[in-house]
Amino acid sequence: GMAEAAGDAGLGPAAAPEGAELAAVIGATVPTGFEQTAAEEVQEKLGSASRISRDRGKIYFEVPARSLPQVHRLRSVDNLFVVVQEFKDYQFKENKEDALKDLEDLVKKLPWTDPLKVWELNNSLKKKKTKRKKHSLQSPASREKLSGGGEEGGADQNNTDDQEDCAQNPAAAEPTGVQDTENAQGVTSRNGVEEEEDNEQSDVQVEVQASSESGSKAGDGQAGGAEAKVLRFRVTCNRAGDKHSFTSNEAARDFGGAVQEHFQWKADMTNFDVEVLLNIHNNEVVVGIALTEESLHRRNITHFGPTTLRSTLAYGMLRLCDPQPTDIIVDPMCGTGAIPIEGAAEWPHCYHIAGDNSPQAVKRAANNISSLLRKNESMDSSTALGVPLDVVQWDICHLPLRTGSVDIVVTDMPFGKRIGSKKKNWDLYPACLMEMGRICTPGTGRAVLLTQDKKCFAKALSRVGHIWRRAQTVWVNVGGLHAAVYLLRRTWERAEETRSSW
Repeated sequence: GMAEAAGDAGLGPAAAPEGAELAAVIGATVPTGFEQTAAEEVQEKLGSASRISRDRGKIYFEVPARSLPQVHRLRSVDNLFVVVQEFKDYQFKENKEDALKDLEDLVKKLPWTDPLKVWELNNSLKKKKTKRKKHSLQSPASREKLSGGGEEGGADQNNTDDQEDCAQNPAAAEPTGVQDTENAQGVTSRNGVEEEEDNEQSDVQVEVQASSESGSKAGDGQAGGAEAKVLRFRVTCNRAGDKHSFTSNEAARDFGGAVQEHFQWKADMTNFDVEVLLNIHNNEVVVGIALTEESLHRRNITHFGPTTLRSTLAYGMLRLCDPQPTDIIVDPMCGTGAIPIEGAAEWPHCYHIAGDNSPQAVKRAANNISSLLRKNESMDSSTALGVPLDVVQWDICHLPLRTGSVDIVVTDMPFGKRIGSKKKNWDLYPACLMEMGRICTPGTGRAVLLTQDKKCFAKALSRVGHIWRRAQTVWVNVGGLHAAVYLLRRTWERAEETRSSW
């Protein structure tokens, strides 16, 4: 079924006619549940239709390669890759050796040329970007390291409880020449783990030891031809499904060996130029080349807290409320400010208020906002605008806001896992929903709330059913925890005043 699959992605192996524009089929990973949101953003900003993958948390769209800069400015995508080829219905052999041999043989048949051109173009864009940044004191990456961002920032994804079990016994792995490291992003960000339990879900990178260092001359397959620089590469395999006779480890190892042979590239796990992606989801196989080194979702936050929300998820939540110019948008439990910061950057004609009861959180949020202000200034000092965003320390159950004065409430409710407790949520949730109902405009107000404590939320919602109606639920995955985003609409009912003063 391979021959007919070739045309699936709209990229047949046929060479493009002379002078035709270089096209790219882009794959993007997005927060699970927000595929549709991402597709709408792509349509709006790039004019391209998207196909939502059966493998949740991914979308595919085609753009001319010259639109790559706009692709990198999308707010709803975590990671980007260029599709080399896609097989909608790949028939794996029953026998493990045969199945792996087929994957090896595939490497020679794939249409690598254009995707590698896209990859090169993407690299040249990245270089330009770093040149431009030279005058600013330090790169965001190094700033993040200084603020301990790396450690804490990972918390919102990596605190899956079983992270320790992934460590392989190094002694056992050595002789095979295979290094097996669990992807730093955790399985969830690449593949929403909304799979049935029996799917071994693994996201593994494998290094294939270069067989003959000296013999690796830049072959004719070498991207860029002219410079004889031997490229370093790594293969990352994601496999989901219960019908495969092999592990993602084995697939990455054998596929990687064939890539090495085909291009005469050198395998290097940590310091690689090219990351080849092999995504296998049941009978869907997609081969791609990564265009982002680290997830784009870290873009606006420099000071991470224990539960910093991914910007992409914040964006998806905000988009659900459809903010209109002049709307007043409040995040009453803002933590480090991921939601209002994303909001102010993307919806500058709204007014955003961030508040939290923790002084530490308010301080971090304020730091993140001033980083954003600095970024705006360095981009164009002549018209450096302020950010329509204020941060306040307050008590979530007694907000210093007038009744009916707010259009939208968007917040990440305490999960009771890393902050607070499930027991506290039983009192907190109804009180919060009442107070949110009080500050929101009857009839037009809306709230988008993320929570993992779904039982408690449902109970709380039933108690405030007269002021809030549930309009939509999106199931998401936050750092391996199964969570829900609820869109609530404010009824016309008057909320009872909590305080006479307002």
